[in-house]
This record gives sequence, structure tokens and C-alpha cells, in this order.
Amino acid sequence: MTTVLITGANRGIGLEFVKQYAGEGARVHACCRSPKKADDLKAVNGDVVIHRLDVSDFAAFKTLAKDIDEPLDVVVANAGAGGKDVGDFGAIDYAAFSKLLQVNTIGPVATLEAFAPHLKKAKGKFAAISSVLASIENAGGYAPAYSTSKAGLDMAMKALAPQLAEAGVAVGPFHPGWVKTDMGGPSAPVTPEESVKGLRKQIAAMKPGVVRLVAYDGDVIAW
Repeated sequence: MTTVLITGANRGIGLEFVKQYAGEGARVHACCRSPKKADDLKAVNGDVVIHRLDVSDFAAFKTLAKDIDEPLDVVVANAGAGGKDVGDFGAIDYAAFSKLLQVNTIGPVATLEAFAPHLKKAKGKFAAISSVLASIENAGGYAPAYSTSKAGLDMAMKALAPQLAEAGVAVGPFHPGWVKTDMGGPSAPVTPEESVKGLRKQIAAMKPGVVRLVAYDGDVIAW
């Protein structure tokens, strides 16, 4: 049986990951900040185990890693924040900026570190949900705080991947597309179903030591 762990699993593409993997018979460890309020997640059919996890609470990772005593074939670091409360240049809220970096940049690193032993046992795959806005080459000044946090995420994945490759673990960041979620808004052209179906295909094709920023449709995005 395939075993998967997903952070930020209570809504958006995180919830869709749970639905699709569980729908195909995988055992899914679904992590979110408030399980009691995660009604949509609780309604998913299949072998789904819900865990409380705030990815900015780094100590909590150690406890959860001990509780999940089994190999993990796939870990999806999906939990993230948009950073609207950071403010514009000239009026930056640095406490909010720091929190954004904790969630979007450091959170996935903590996820990878905590579950690296589980991934090594399965020679699994670690996918971090990034964004096309992380591309430095294509940067145009839009959402600078969010872009910075995701660029940092990509650098971390690129830098850490060689340490996991020796154990047969593949690591990489992925762009989910502009998705019709709470963050993406109703005008987004890509549905969660389309995004996650594509992402799962790209994740399945990952190879240890090969690290690129790949979109859900397979396009490779410049760093």
C-alpha cells in the first residue's frame, strides 16, 4: 500500500491531494492546524488519518514524526500562506514577513527533516508546493514577500536534495498553476482536480538528485 503525508490538507489543493490519493487506495496522513474544524477533510472516504500540525510550530514535527511509525512513499509539503498582511514596500510589517518565512520557507524544511527517515525507508518522494512567482529570472515585482518566501523554499530544496539522493529519496519544488482556491480566487483558470492530477504525475516521475521547479503540466520554470 502507498502511504502519503500531506500538510495543509484541510482545503484547496491539499484537500484535493487527500481525495485523489485516498481514492486510489493509499493510506493518507492528513495534517492541518485545526482538525476539529476540518469538516471537508473528515468527509473524505478512505484510509485517512488526520493529525494536528501547525508548520510554524517546529517542535511539533518531532512529536508527529514519532507518532507516524511507518515508511512514507510520498510527502507533500503543501501548507502555505499568501502574505497579504505583510504590507507594501515602505510600510512592511516585519513580524508578518517573518511569520510568512516561517510557514513558506522554513516549514517545508522542517517537514523534510522530520520525515526524512520515513522517506528513506521507502525511497520516497518529497514534493514542496512552490510557485512560478519564486522564479528570480521572471520576477516582475508582484507579491515580493510571497515571492521571496517561495524562492527561499526552492533554494532550500535544491541545497538539501543531494543529502537525500544518496538514500534514494527524490526532492523537488512544484508550481501548481493558478488554481481556483481561496488563495487563487474564482478567476483562476485551473481547477484543484486538474492541478493535483498533474502534480501527482510529476511527483511520480521524480528522480533522486534531479531538482527543478516543475509546473503541474510538466513545464520546467527557470530558477
